[in-house]
Amino acid sequence: MISTPIYSPGDRWFGRINTALLVVFALCALYPIVYVTSLSVSSGDAATSGRVWLWPVEWTLSAHAHVLQDKLFWTSYANTLFYTVVGTLTSLALIIPAAYALSKPRLMGRRWIGFFVAFTMWFNAGMIPFYLNLGDLDLLDSRWGIVIAFAVNAFNIILMRNFFESVSPSFEEAARMDGANDFQILWQVYIPLAKPAIATVAMLCAIARWNGYFWAMVMLRDENKIPLQVFLKKMIVDINLTEEAAGAMATQAYSLETITGAIIVLSMIPVVIVYPMIQKYFTKGVMMGGVKE
Repeated sequence: MISTPIYSPGDRWFGRINTALLVVFALCALYPIVYVTSLSVSSGDAATSGRVWLWPVEWTLSAHAHVLQDKLFWTSYANTLFYTVVGTLTSLALIIPAAYALSKPRLMGRRWIGFFVAFTMWFNAGMIPFYLNLGDLDLLDSRWGIVIAFAVNAFNIILMRNFFESVSPSFEEAARMDGANDFQILWQVYIPLAKPAIATVAMLCAIARWNGYFWAMVMLRDENKIPLQVFLKKMIVDINLTEEAAGAMATQAYSLETITGAIIVLSMIPVVIVYPMIQKYFTKGVMMGGVKE
């Protein structure tokens, strides 16, 4: 017979307050998404006059149609997908082996290497030396420059290293008894066990790539290479600086506000599709399976 837990009045009030706070936080997180979506499908006059605050006013898809007809939008969208997918795969290809090596006590100079990796989280040469270094390496105004220059993050290496250190040595011992080398152990033992950790690191890398803005704006001069975030900046800042263009846009069925909202909504679609597919890895245990000693 299963006994029902008995909660005191204080416990019940604590649960109610927690629930109320979580509802408030959830609404605060959802409101910007609802507002931007409503703004993107409202008329330009309603958006400019400030009549849109929750639901769409004077429903229209003119802003979305205008954005979808812009060739530079699709080019920047494709660039962002390239930087995100290729950049994330490149990061994983470098982070996973580095973390695996740093997790092994037999690595010579392991403490010093780990120290220098962590050191880069607190201190760096600065933006100007970094930019000059990119120029010397001929990585400016290059898609591969964006991919390579930001491929490795010290925090992600430490995160993966900590996971690899938590794996029972019995897995590696059993694999070595079967004649496996380090590459086979990493590929056939550690990586299958590390799916939750790899999914976490991959998501962190992908979000950083998808939201990448500053260095893409600084490094890239060719408009055909800019990502979506830089395109959005050009739409907002450049049109605002040109009062004539902003005024002409505001008189049509769409306005700068609705076009900005449409770009934001369209840029969220891949994230909304992909995130539920990888969310399951965050709810599973870090260790899957085990061995008997």
